[in-house]
Amino acid sequence: MEFVKTDKAPAAIGPYSQAVKVNGMVYTSGQIALRPDGTMVEDDVVKQTEQVFSNLKAVLAEAGSSLDRVVKVMAFVADINDFATVNELYANAFGDHKPARSLVAAKTLPKNALVEIEVIAICD
Repeated sequence: MEFVKTDKAPAAIGPYSQAVKVNGMVYTSGQIALRPDGTMVEDDVVKQTEQVFSNLKAVLAEAGSSLDRVVKVMAFVADINDFATVNELYANAFGDHKPARSLVAAKTLPKNALVEIEVIAICD
């Protein structure tokens, strides 16, 4: 087992790793819209979702993976009315790649984020 850490994504805000690699797979922790310096992106679902994908790309790259190697996505939104917006940005981020996905509305996300996404991917 290998713990993944990169300064190109925000540090974990609790007692966990940005991601863990094991048996050719990488499991990311949920990413919210924190910039790498730990500051939160403004209260805008588009900007927050874009930052979440930027964070995921950085963590996956550090693990020897990428969005096109993702097999499962777990996404959480603070407001189900943001589903269509998040879904459109999700589709843009993944392009023709279509991993399995769950998306649920959560009452409250860490730091009052509007979106949180975690992934499981194949890695080197």
